[in-house]
Amino acid sequence: MDMESKGTLIFFCGKMGAGKTSMSIELSKEKNTVAISEDTWLSQLYPGQITSFDDYLKFSRQLRSLVKKLAQDILCAGTNVVMDFPANTASQRAWFKNLSAEVESPHEMVYLEASNEICLQHIAKRQQEQPERSSFDTKEVFLQVTQYFEEPQQAEGLNVRKIEVRT
Repeated sequence: MDMESKGTLIFFCGKMGAGKTSMSIELSKEKNTVAISEDTWLSQLYPGQITSFDDYLKFSRQLRSLVKKLAQDILCAGTNVVMDFPANTASQRAWFKNLSAEVESPHEMVYLEASNEICLQHIAKRQQEQPERSSFDTKEVFLQVTQYFEEPQQAEGLNVRKIEVRT
């Protein structure tokens, strides 16, 4: 099977609150697409167990090994995969790039570039709309998570679609 007959892996880079989940939902509505959401899998597999950023990191690592083969099988079947998982560090992005390269599938990373101010506005709105997330969706967690954010570099060799978030 050649690369043209395989699905495209679509994943996202952007600070917490930049709109990665909203964009993944929008893109997953496109024809011939399967969406895989980290938040959904984590909440189903580890209910009530993620109470800190360290918990998130631990369970997220465990989850990646579960979804990798699933995503690759879907890509090989010719279906696009939208992965609502963060690609906010060079190592996370390398994982996605390797996932698609192993099955010779094309990839696209959507980079949502947003200021801290815009992200914090989105997080405040999300706290009101989704009160069940309000303990994790805070300015303090945003600041903790953002210190690890690495802007994508051309040297990473990714197919990037950059979107500047203004509101």
